[in-house]
Order: sequence, then structure tokens, then C-alpha cells
Amino acid sequence: EPSMEETAFYEALRRKAVKSLATKMNNDESAGERSLRILAEIMKLRRACCHPQLVDAKVPIASSKLAQFGETLAEILANDHKVLVFSQFVDHLAYLRQHLNKEQIPYQYLDGQTPAKKRQQAVDAFQCGDGEVFLISLRAGGTGLNLTAADYVIHMDPWWNPAVEDQASDRAHRIGQRRPVTVYR
Repeated sequence: EPSMEETAFYEALRRKAVKSLATKMNNDESAGERSLRILAEIMKLRRACCHPQLVDAKVPIASSKLAQFGETLAEILANDHKVLVFSQFVDHLAYLRQHLNKEQIPYQYLDGQTPAKKRQQAVDAFQCGDGEVFLISLRAGGTGLNLTAADYVIHMDPWWNPAVEDQASDRAHRIGQRRPVTVYR
């Protein structure tokens, strides 16, 4: 659950979005332009749910989702499991990286900017035991990865298309997986 501060921040963003969309509705705006503005406002709200600072870096509000991630991850790792962590927002992954670095948790990282050679090196390293956590942008990790070293999957934020999430989760559900795989959304 979001904190009271996060809830207030989200509600302020929501009201601002509604007001902005209502004010500009009278313009000679095409339906396509209006749809893009609506989508942009929805995306801002989705990002606020991940971490308030993804919307406004100056806001001193802590992320309940990041705190819950830390607790869940600590429990998973304490029981000798490995985890794939997906987010559609690369800058959200940056906050997760900060947490892992602070807690000195070894990890691998992959996003859409990772060159093919380094991508394979990260996958091979994780599969061989180098890292307890693999942070992956959802878009970069939806296809072509075999990560059976992990038996937990965490989706930090929902994707528009649940089938894409399922494909990402399937990175751990591959031939060679010997343990049940648990998925947190």
C-alpha cells in the first residue's frame, strides 16, 4: 500500500492531469493529439506509483514499493533463491540498483541499451552464479533469454499487455528448470 504522502502526491497529480485535460479540451486538438496527452498523463501516474521521484526528483517522498521490494528480496535471498526483477521503466531500475548497491547484493543488469555481447555475458554470468538478482527492463527481457538459475520473478510494475509479462516470467520457466518458479506482481 502507498504511504499517506504517496497517496496525497498521487491524488494531486491525478487532479492536475484531469484539470489539464479538461482545460485543453476546448482547443482545436485532433483526437490523436488528445489521446497522446491522455496517455502521457496516465504514464505519469503509473510512474508515480513506482516511485514518486520518477515524476519529480525533488519530492522527498520515499517509495513504499521500493521498501516492499527490499523486504521481499531480503526474505527470498535469505532462503538461497535467485530472482529476476522486471520493470518497464529503466529509471525505476536505477532506484533498484541503488538499493542493491547499498545492501551490497550482487546482481546483473540488462536493458535495451545493453549491447548484444554484454547481454550474453550478463546472462552467462547469472546462470553460472555471479549475482543473486538480475535486473531487466521488461522490453529487453521479454524474449530470447534463458535464466533458469532464478526461481523467483518480481514484476515491479504492470505492463500494458499481460502476455508480455508472462513472456518475461517465462525466462525462468525453461527446459532445465528444476524448481518451482514463484512470480510476484
